[in-house]
Amino acid sequence: MQIKHLIIFSLVGIMALLAFNIINDYQREKDREMALSSTTSEQKTAHTLVSDTSNSNNIANKPLGEQPKAILDDATTKIDQAQQTDQARLAQMDDEAK
Repeated sequence: MQIKHLIIFSLVGIMALLAFNIINDYQREKDREMALSSTTSEQKTAHTLVSDTSNSNNIANKPLGEQPKAILDDATTKIDQAQQTDQARLAQMDDEAK
C-alpha cells in the first residue's frame, strides 16, 4: 500500500470518527435535557406533596398526647416520599444507562 493511500485512508477514518462523536454528543445532550426536565418536574411534584402533607397535618392543632405520634407520622411520610423519589431517579438513570 502506498503512503498516499494510507494517508487518505487515515483521513477518512478520522473524519468518520469525528462525525460519529458529533452525532453521539448531540444525542447525549438531548438525553440530558430530557432527564433534567423530568427531574425538575418530579421535584416540584414531591415538593407539592410535602407541603400538602404538612398543611393537612398541622401538628400544633393536635392535643398534646397525640403530638409525638403526629411528628413521627409526618417524618415517616416524608422519608417514604424521599425514598420513592430516589427510587424513581435510580430507575430513570438505569434506563438512561441502557
